[in-house]
Amino acid sequence: MARRIAAGAAYGGGGIGLLGAAAVTLLLAEVQLAKRSVGGGTAPCPPGADGVYGTAFGFSSPLRLVLLGDSTAAGQGVRRAGQTPGALLASGLAAVAERPVELFIVAQPGARSDDLERQVGLALRDPARAPDVCVIMIGANDVTHRMPPTQSVRHLSAAVRRLRTAGAEVVVGTCPDLGTIEPVYQPLRWLARRVSRQLAAAQTIGVVEQGGRTVSLGDLLGPEFAANPRELFGPDNYHPSAEGYATAAMAVLPTLCAVLGLWPETDRLDADRREGMLTVAKAAAEAASEAGTEVTGARAPWALLKHRRRRRLPVPAEPAPSEPRAAEARGRGSE
Repeated sequence: MARRIAAGAAYGGGGIGLLGAAAVTLLLAEVQLAKRSVGGGTAPCPPGADGVYGTAFGFSSPLRLVLLGDSTAAGQGVRRAGQTPGALLASGLAAVAERPVELFIVAQPGARSDDLERQVGLALRDPARAPDVCVIMIGANDVTHRMPPTQSVRHLSAAVRRLRTAGAEVVVGTCPDLGTIEPVYQPLRWLARRVSRQLAAAQTIGVVEQGGRTVSLGDLLGPEFAANPRELFGPDNYHPSAEGYATAAMAVLPTLCAVLGLWPETDRLDADRREGMLTVAKAAAEAASEAGTEVTGARAPWALLKHRRRRRLPVPAEPAPSEPRAAEARGRGSE
C-alpha cells in the first residue's frame, strides 16, 4: 500500500484511498466523539524558540537548522522555549558539533503537507543564510483532515527535493501513530494506527527517493503514554508535554548529527539491533512498524534500515537573540 501511495504521488495518481467509504464514515463519527475529549484543555501557543544555541562555542559560523511542519515541529503544548523540539535539537546539535547553532522555525500549528511549499519559501528566502539542515515533522493533520495520501506524499517529496536542491540536508520525522492519543477509543484507535503507519511508510519512500532521511516517530511515545499519560500529554490531551517532546527529539538527534557528518558513518549493520539492507519499500514498512527507526537511501532500490542509539539531550539555555528576520517571517506566515 505504501508503494502504491508513493507511486501515485510520483506519477500523478490521486485516487488511492487508505480506507473504504464505510470505514471513513465510522472514522469521522469516532473523531467527533474524540474531539470532545481532545482539547478539553487549551494548548498554549508555541513559545518563540528562534535564536542561537551553544553560545559557549561563540557566535561565528553557526550551523543553520530550520524546523518545518505542524504543531509538533513548532512545539505546541509547552510554555518554555527550551522545551520545544527545535530548542532541544539545536542544543544537542551544538553540543555534538561544538559550534553554535542558529535555529529558525517556520513550522505552523495546524499545518498540512500542502503548507510546506510556503514554509520552504520562508526557509530559503535569504540565500546568504541558507539552512545547513532541515527537520520536517508533518502528517498528523493530513490524516485528521482526510488529505488524499498521494497528495500528502507529493507535497512532502516536492519540499524535500527543493531543500536538497538548495544544498540543505533533510531529516523527516514521519507521521506519528495517532492511535496512541489517550481519548481515542476502538475502533478509531485501530483505524488511526493503520492509516498513520501507511502514510508514514509512503512518506519514507518519497523522502528517501529525493535524497532525504527519515526517522519513524510512530508509536515512539506509545509505551510511555500508556504507562504515564498525564506526564507525557500536554494540557489539551493531544500534544506532547515537555517530556514527550524530549523523547521524540532524542530519537531524531542521532540522525540529525549523522547526516551532517558529525560522527563517523559505518556500513556495518548490527543484526542484534535488527538493522539491514532492504528494498526501500520494505525498509519503509519496517520503519513504520517500529518507532525510532532511520531509513537512509543506498543504491536504488536499496535502503539502509538503522536503529541508532539515542543520546541524552543537554538542557537548553534560553536562545540568544538572532536577527529579527525569523520572528518577523514567522509572524507573517501565520497571518
